[in-house]
Amino acid sequence: MTADAAPGPRIVVIGAGVGGLAAAALLARGGAAVTLLERHPLVGGRASLLETDGYRWDTGPSWYLMREAFDQFFALMGTSTAEQFDLIDLDPRYRVFFEGADAAGPGESLDVVADPEANYALFNRMSPGDGDAMRAYAAESRELYDLALDRFLYTTFERPDRVANASVIRRLPMLASLLTRSLGSKVASRVRDERLRKILGFHAVFLGSSPKRAPSLFSLMSHLDLTDGVRYPRGGMYEVIRALERVALAEGVAIRTSTNVARIVVGNDGLASGVELDSGEVLAADAVVSGADMHHTETELLDAPHQWQPERRWRRRSPGVSALLVFAGVRGELPELAHHTLFFSHDWDANFAKIVGGGELEPPFPASVYVSRVTPTDPASAPEGHENLYMLVPFPADAALGATPDSRATLEEYAWRYLDQVAAWASIPDLRERTTLYNVTAPHDFATELSTWRGSALGLEHTVRQSAMFRPGNASPVVPNLMYVGSSTVPGIGMPICLISAELVAKRLLGATGVSPLPTPAPHGFLARSVRRDVLGRIARGEGHGPGGVGPRPRGDGHRASREARA
Repeated sequence: MTADAAPGPRIVVIGAGVGGLAAAALLARGGAAVTLLERHPLVGGRASLLETDGYRWDTGPSWYLMREAFDQFFALMGTSTAEQFDLIDLDPRYRVFFEGADAAGPGESLDVVADPEANYALFNRMSPGDGDAMRAYAAESRELYDLALDRFLYTTFERPDRVANASVIRRLPMLASLLTRSLGSKVASRVRDERLRKILGFHAVFLGSSPKRAPSLFSLMSHLDLTDGVRYPRGGMYEVIRALERVALAEGVAIRTSTNVARIVVGNDGLASGVELDSGEVLAADAVVSGADMHHTETELLDAPHQWQPERRWRRRSPGVSALLVFAGVRGELPELAHHTLFFSHDWDANFAKIVGGGELEPPFPASVYVSRVTPTDPASAPEGHENLYMLVPFPADAALGATPDSRATLEEYAWRYLDQVAAWASIPDLRERTTLYNVTAPHDFATELSTWRGSALGLEHTVRQSAMFRPGNASPVVPNLMYVGSSTVPGIGMPICLISAELVAKRLLGATGVSPLPTPAPHGFLARSVRRDVLGRIARGEGHGPGGVGPRPRGDGHRASREARA
């Protein structure tokens, strides 16, 4: 920057999760002076790291899906996923165990492999005609996925009219049905076999929901595991966090860990003027971006007059599911388990009703369980001769679970019961004897350590009223220069989706209301001469977007171009 150049805006980002790290990096590349504040010693938020006794576990997301979003973000930053980490293509994609006739006995298993046609042939052998139906379902899922990328995921919905084009208008009846019909209902209309329905419906958990509650629009997710593939960054999912931290530091972001924000300071002009830390230190800012849970931001970090989402409004919302996370080390090998293994209970609907509504919320048993065993893919994740095991059991979002010593002891017993369930269904009779439990994370831990609403593990549940344009937006209408990033806001839940939410923050500051991703690479300083504190309020209010508005409008469609290049 030359001596006579005006400095860029000062921006404070709260929370160094995926969204916070990505937003900080991108805004700093744009020329902003960015300070990123993280309560914990490590960056990553939900996507953190646990290391002990030679074991290494990712504590959050473990599925690398939706590669386009990763490619787009790193391309914005002038690099690429290939430069940042080494992706391993998993085959099998995952293994499934279905509960047998006796819940305490062996289950029926199948592998979903890298060859889609081999999968459809297997599905046809299990239930004649269902394999062909799943092939057609996956093809439709890909069309929906491409439509979502092109029209819905990269918009702030500040101007919903810009989402609609001829393609969207032509599909309006179908889209209306996809929003009003549940994922479970759509799956049941296509596939007869209950086992295969679960392979198409389990993605609802990734959305913090259940097949009966998630809109069928999210059938698009079946494209990801059945067609596009499942990958793993060598060294673990935390390698993505390390890459985000690297690019943020390279762009000049000041990252302060072990630093907790006590409140967002709002001036007499109604704009955020900075944040106050627990220590009493005040950091001045021209804009604040919160990557913290939106409920926490709105009800704890803002004084009542400045809250867009006061406590009473949350009574009409629903949190995503929580989880019981179990981090274990196992002596010897576990060939019975794949890198990703899913255990599906018989009573699917009752299982979900216990964790996400429709019945009395309580820990389910037997449960539908997810187990990650990364050691064969990543031997360094465990000591020689041992296996690394991570178990996730969807749980009710109830912050009381694990809040007292007695509750904690009960949940640890549950952890052993779920481990015994895995052992029985996968025919590993000595699993308990070979296993050491190192950590059990409960809903109470999500509430206290990550300040999530009611102890949710993921963010706001994806229901019709909390998806797409109905999800809370990424700018406060009360404090106009306060923006949001992460799983509580648009577009929603998941590591790749949080990367997109970071781009949406930049689009807010640019006054960009279109649906296309920003062109790549993002030029250095794209914000510095475009955004000043005196116009931040107008930007967030939707003013100043005309010919004389601030900042350049993004041109082109970098995302579509990158897909065509790969094709």
